[in-house]
Amino acid sequence: MTSPTYPIIRWQEAGVEHVARWRSEAGVAAPETVVVGDDTLKADAAFRLAAQGTAILWRGDYQNARNLLQALARRADRGSREGSQKKPATPAAAFRQHREAQGRRAAILGRLLVPLTADYRVPLRRGQDVAAACREALGPGGEDSVISLRGLLALVSAHEWRKKGIPVPAVEGRIYPHFGVFSPLRGEYVDLVTKAPLPAGCELAFDIGTGSGILAAVLARRGIKRVVATDQDPRALQCAMENARNLGLTATIEVIESDLFPDGRAPLVVCNPPWVPAQPSSPVEYAVYDPDSRMLRGFLGGLVAHLAPGGEAWLILSDLAEHLGLRSRDELLGWIAAGGLKVLGRIDIRPKHPKSGDAGDPLHAARAAEVTSLWRLGLAQT
Repeated sequence: MTSPTYPIIRWQEAGVEHVARWRSEAGVAAPETVVVGDDTLKADAAFRLAAQGTAILWRGDYQNARNLLQALARRADRGSREGSQKKPATPAAAFRQHREAQGRRAAILGRLLVPLTADYRVPLRRGQDVAAACREALGPGGEDSVISLRGLLALVSAHEWRKKGIPVPAVEGRIYPHFGVFSPLRGEYVDLVTKAPLPAGCELAFDIGTGSGILAAVLARRGIKRVVATDQDPRALQCAMENARNLGLTATIEVIESDLFPDGRAPLVVCNPPWVPAQPSSPVEYAVYDPDSRMLRGFLGGLVAHLAPGGEAWLILSDLAEHLGLRSRDELLGWIAAGGLKVLGRIDIRPKHPKSGDAGDPLHAARAAEVTSLWRLGLAQT
């Protein structure tokens, strides 16, 4: 019997009602309508069901389920292209249309479900070994459950990244991201923190919203004797501590749970907040989307109480939101001034990620114009 403290999913199979725990790391509610599907189900029929809100619990071959997921993705992408032939009037409208299309696509693909046993086995023919990936992301099992195949594959992908790590020359080693923690695949913000001149005599730095701990590690490698790294997400805290340990930096980096700032003041306070003021739809998107620029405004508004006189705050921020019409440069400068801060300088870098050169991307114009900046800020009254 499934514990009542957990979300559950119900379905009929061979005339009998079944109940299991519902797994969704994105916080998606359990589907209300579920049918059982197997290898006889055609892709077009499956797409019609999923598009209408019906989830499909797979009982056929696991590899066939993966093939079906790809077929559903092709149909969803084709529908998005056909539905976006009318060009949006503004960049902001294009962004909203893009996010809506992403949401519809995710909802459709998330309705192909697979069962998991209490010990995280996929009880299907040719089922993949996913136990290690599930334990890392979901914790101990203990009961049968159901998960979307798309969500399960995301756990497996995160597990593979965590096993091999991402080489980062600036930290003289690898960063091992955990599931739900942003991976440092875009290197421009790391390059900025690596190259920016440190304040004279700086021996203490705060890294606000550390995530994987990558920037804390860069600062430590640059010779700062003590780095206090903060985050409020348990996965990020564990990830940052693990990376500090793997890099041999535990004597330098202290990882603490905090919403933004630790106690005290530092001569260097660094923050790479989410760049786009929009609503995230999954755990990892919290590193990209910041509703109402909450973290950005909180960082700028709190610096006067945490930045040492004569010190510097480094704000690493893309101007993508400006090109999308979601935030203006005047708004940003206004928040800086309202926080009792002044701009000491700025270092810019162009993005290198593949989307910046993809003319087929619906947000290509904004991405092609994007610049990532390290804003050097100081207290206005010093």
